[in-house]
Amino acid sequence: MDLPLTVVGIGADGWAGLTDAGRAALVAAEAVLGSRRQLDLLPAAVAADRVGWPSPLAPALPGILADHAGRKVCVLASGDPMLHGIGATLVRLVGPDRVRVLPHPSSVALACARLGWPADAVEVVALVGRPVETLHPAVQPGRRIVVLSTDAGSPAAVAGLLTTRRYGQSPLTVLEHLGGPAERVVTGTAAGWAHPPGDPLNVVAVECRPDPDAPLLPTTPGLPDDAYEHDGQLTKREIRAVTLARLAPVPGQLLWDVGAGAGSVAIEWMRSHRTCRAVAVEHHPDRAARIGRNAAALGVPGLEVVAGVAPAALDGLADPDAVFVGGAVTVPGVIDRCWAALRPGGRLVVNAVTVESENTVAGWQARVGGDLTRLAVSRAAPVGGFTAWKPMLPVTQWTVVKC
Repeated sequence: MDLPLTVVGIGADGWAGLTDAGRAALVAAEAVLGSRRQLDLLPAAVAADRVGWPSPLAPALPGILADHAGRKVCVLASGDPMLHGIGATLVRLVGPDRVRVLPHPSSVALACARLGWPADAVEVVALVGRPVETLHPAVQPGRRIVVLSTDAGSPAAVAGLLTTRRYGQSPLTVLEHLGGPAERVVTGTAAGWAHPPGDPLNVVAVECRPDPDAPLLPTTPGLPDDAYEHDGQLTKREIRAVTLARLAPVPGQLLWDVGAGAGSVAIEWMRSHRTCRAVAVEHHPDRAARIGRNAAALGVPGLEVVAGVAPAALDGLADPDAVFVGGAVTVPGVIDRCWAALRPGGRLVVNAVTVESENTVAGWQARVGGDLTRLAVSRAAPVGGFTAWKPMLPVTQWTVVKC
């Protein structure tokens, strides 16, 4: 783009709700890009060419911008363009110095204003382009959530997820066309939600109230083992918590979980922050499919699952910031490949259970350093009419940071 783009946030109140700066930018524009709904909100005083977005938009966007090079272009965005909006996409495409953003109050701000909720104490979950299971990590006792809906069916989908999670008594408030003349509010509970689909332009406000038997699934490491579907190939809860602590999840970073089993380490890495990314590598097809189901059920449907044999299955993957090897420790080339791919400052954690795998990690520790820790856990279990300690297999854990 030769001239800067102006991104104008617009609400359901249309032209009347725009600032003077937003109106002036639109009147001066030679082309206005936006959805048909947004373009229809503009008066005749905006004489620019009106260009509706195609679907899908993302792959077409660079070409659309190129078609209007050298022209004064305004882009319409819903509410605040930088809050789950097209503003951030345009900044990535053309650079922050080529984009001028004129925001409108976001639907989140309007919803919090209507409900009297402090905005800094609300979790925001966007379902646009994402499965409803993305909501799972935010569903916690006492929390308030504003869900940015993808369509008219989103409220029922949210209600169904909450009911399945045993949060059926949670109050739901659906706010349609916030700030506009057709604003409408519908209320109910998740378990009792029977309202027909309304307007697709809506947000869903949730007050999370668990049923008495609802399982507690925090975003901290160490979920109960029965939170996972597995065939026994699962890093057990206590070992998993220590493993995640040593992997040190950092927002935005990428984990490789090699020999992932049920995918528990990758899943809990991603649950620690919405921007954490992970790839789970598992050679057994049934287990790979099971990882996908576990990821969806626990709210990280974006987990990438690679069904293949390491180290070959690692080819082509983005370099990781952390690597966990829970299986395939003794397979030739696996640790070599992981160590070579690991970024500087990255963490490698390897859990060894057998004598052979212990010998492998001991050799690596002697070569590149790091810590060796023996983890031994016993759980109380019935023995006849009594209770005794039942030991789990001890785990030798090697942790090293790449300089």
